[in-house]
Amino acid sequence: MADGNLTLHTDKYQINMMYAHWVNGTQNERAVFDVYFRKLPFGNGYAVFAGLERIADYIRSLAFGDAEIAYLSEQEEQYKPEFLEELCRFRFAGDVYAVPEGTIVFPNEPLIRVEGRIFEVQLIETALLNFMNYQTLIATKAARIKRVAEGDVLLEFGSRRAQEADAAVWGARAAYIAGFDATSNLLAGMKFGIPTKGTHAHAWVQGHDTEQEAFDRFAEALPDQVTLLVDTYDTLASGVPSAIRTAKKLEERGKRMNAIRLDSGDLAYLSKRAREMLDAAGLPYVKIVASNDLDETLIFNLKAQAAKIDTWGVGTQLITGGSEPALGGVYKLVAREKDGEYVPVIKISGNPEKVTTPGLKQVYRIINRQTGKAEADYIVLHGEQDVTQGKRIKLFDPVHPYIHKYVEDYDAIPLLEPVFAGGELVRELPTLAEIRNHHAKQLELFWPEHLRKLNPETYPVDLSVAAWELKMNLLHRHTSKA
Repeated sequence: MADGNLTLHTDKYQINMMYAHWVNGTQNERAVFDVYFRKLPFGNGYAVFAGLERIADYIRSLAFGDAEIAYLSEQEEQYKPEFLEELCRFRFAGDVYAVPEGTIVFPNEPLIRVEGRIFEVQLIETALLNFMNYQTLIATKAARIKRVAEGDVLLEFGSRRAQEADAAVWGARAAYIAGFDATSNLLAGMKFGIPTKGTHAHAWVQGHDTEQEAFDRFAEALPDQVTLLVDTYDTLASGVPSAIRTAKKLEERGKRMNAIRLDSGDLAYLSKRAREMLDAAGLPYVKIVASNDLDETLIFNLKAQAAKIDTWGVGTQLITGGSEPALGGVYKLVAREKDGEYVPVIKISGNPEKVTTPGLKQVYRIINRQTGKAEADYIVLHGEQDVTQGKRIKLFDPVHPYIHKYVEDYDAIPLLEPVFAGGELVRELPTLAEIRNHHAKQLELFWPEHLRKLNPETYPVDLSVAAWELKMNLLHRHTSKA
């Protein structure tokens, strides 16, 4: 885990902008930033929001110590001593609203809203995105794997391939949120209370004269936790038969072997043959664990081949994000203080997907009362009341607004909840078990078509009429000047 003060876990331009505001006397003007991502990773139909606990820990501990001030005093910008003195007094006193961890989320909707003095809300951008982007990416990957593994046991085995210790530990947490059953990482287990699982390495077998000797000695040491890695030499000719003999010796002691593990070769073929051999030996209770660079596609295909695998150990492709190493979340200014009031602002880009949605906003999940399923996520401006009063609302595609429908019989669940007010945590954060349960309940709100692995149906994220008109008006105002 990262030790020490994380206040300088930020990009230099954040400090430079803070300095420029201080020089110009605008450091106390308030601003509002939205955090969101533009594109779903892995071609998935949804993402799983994660990282809020670490963000909260980071915000609570923000403070420039002597070492940080000394380092900044050496920078080429030559910040004035008075500015550094201002940093010495820095404490985050803003407001933070966020979607609960474990929530199913979608592109272009605010997941976090930060309000406060520009001096403080500018500082936290880098770290906030770092924590949210990574953990949301891994939780989403884990959710995809959970979806295809169905009711099988899932073990997170990624520590040695993660990008450093923090990624291993917080990645294990993200995977557990999305439904993994245990981790091999003991630090993650100690820190978060995640169940831990482990077997033995090939080196254990290689370190003995025979495979049989290695298995028997391991069983003598841990008779109640015996899972044997059977592919060191020859899985079917040597490994499984030796494991069967060890299992029989355990039975003589009134014990039962847990499982064998396959870590190479044709996992579909080997698992089916191994299952036959175990059953023929009267060991139907011995499970089969598989590892070896697994991901959701391999697991999906192995299950389609009727592989006899009960537990999946997933490492590299989970903890690194596999094909997509970053989520791409952004932190965008949506309103700033002017003459004592918030004024909405917009960012316009040559890439249409990068045009921001201005103003203070809330996101509601619209639940059809007849079906109990989510109809759409509905983004409204602060102060709009139609949705909170259950009035008829218009849901339309922001890109193709002629595609629309009206809904009346619905429940509206607000997604952004207060986390910090005036720099103080407003409520106790949920436990990891509560977050995990929340995620499982979230899945029940969506149709399978939105959750499937291949070609998922696009879930609507819609703007209210007022939010859409504000965006169009600001676009027109700025583009008409060109």
